[in-house]
Amino acid sequence: MTRAEFEYMKEAMAADLAELLSKDFGMSISEALDTLYDSETYTKLCDPATGLYFQSTKYVYTLLNSELKTGRIS
Repeated sequence: MTRAEFEYMKEAMAADLAELLSKDFGMSISEALDTLYDSETYTKLCDPATGLYFQSTKYVYTLLNSELKTGRIS
């Protein structure tokens, strides 16, 4: 996989995650993106070695949701 393909997959998932945050937590898209970009989940999503970018958005969202509720990824 090229770096460009990885970046595309990561950013597409970030957009989907921000949309879910906006819907579930009543955040604006800007707030949702700020929340996502400040999360440990996003840090892991940005690391190709984790393979998180290749998982489903719903799976990654469960990690993010758990992190927001408990303060850590479970």
